[in-house]
Amino acid sequence: METVAGYFSHSDMACLGVSLNVDDLHKAAKEAWSDIRMGRAHGLKSILSFSEADLWKRPEFQPYRNELKGERLGWKLSALSSVGGRYAAVKVVGANAINRRFGQPRSASTIILLDSFTLRPLCLMDGTEISAARTATYASVTLERFFLMENDISVFLFGAGPIAEEIVKALGHLGKDIISTIYVRSRSGVSAQRLVEKCGPTAGVPLEAVSDNRNLRNCRFVITASNASTPVFAAPDIFANAVLLHLGGDETPVDHIQTVLRSGLAVCDDVSMVSRRNSQSLALYFSRMGATLEQLGPFLGVTDFIDVADRVDVADRPILITCVGLPMLDLYVAAHVYETWLRPGAGAAPPSSAPAST
Repeated sequence: METVAGYFSHSDMACLGVSLNVDDLHKAAKEAWSDIRMGRAHGLKSILSFSEADLWKRPEFQPYRNELKGERLGWKLSALSSVGGRYAAVKVVGANAINRRFGQPRSASTIILLDSFTLRPLCLMDGTEISAARTATYASVTLERFFLMENDISVFLFGAGPIAEEIVKALGHLGKDIISTIYVRSRSGVSAQRLVEKCGPTAGVPLEAVSDNRNLRNCRFVITASNASTPVFAAPDIFANAVLLHLGGDETPVDHIQTVLRSGLAVCDDVSMVSRRNSQSLALYFSRMGATLEQLGPFLGVTDFIDVADRVDVADRPILITCVGLPMLDLYVAAHVYETWLRPGAGAAPPSSAPAST
């Protein structure tokens, strides 16, 4: 029986040389998707959301209220449970956009990795960077699924936070031969410019910070990874047959959703999870009409990502892919980190802050 390796903080993992290589992340994500399709990996997500009004009642937070206009607080406590062939995992996430005003990440994650049969814990690790990196695999898998045979693709990326940075790394590495430019836009513009300056020299593709949506209509691949509380573009702004990867909240306008449902392809990483979370534009479109995505979506052609063919023709229809964040992706990335660096015998000693136990 393997011993519990203890808790590994972000600094512990950095000292051990943990590196979330794009190729390894993409491989782990593809393995997860394969096992999901074959019924070998399962998961669920539960979320407790809190009222913003409760936060603004506190005098210490009131000065930040105007600064956060147009941004979702995303104040929630999430638990993502999953099991695969060899391992299981529980990821606990605490998030609130106001954390950034105190020099902290918007969200912080902790992952418990367990043996899938005994369900005994094997390792406890900081999962914040893993969470951002696994979310970026949606972009790399989408690129491979929909654009592998294409060339000279322009990408428009809304958002410039940790997830956006990981997306740039993933697309710059895996799309260096087919992506011509990645345009980055953020609310203030400052963070977009900062991201371009940070990642530009090593991105592998040209990056350009933009302050408006003028280039959006020329981009066949669009990614929303912001924390905006309202749509980040108008329907006429976007290329008619774009592939839109929706990773944020209520960022896609209603008329574009209607166009996709009428003449395109609407996909979710998991229809039921997106529906029950009910925080993203596609799910909100149905709930605002008094229905649910899970009830009506399948009748309108909304499908799960695992049911989409491996190669999809994107030339003649708009595609919307809404992702809530599957727990199984966290599991497979965390398992890779554990087996490569943190597993006893892999070179990692238990951290002094959390002694190992049997």
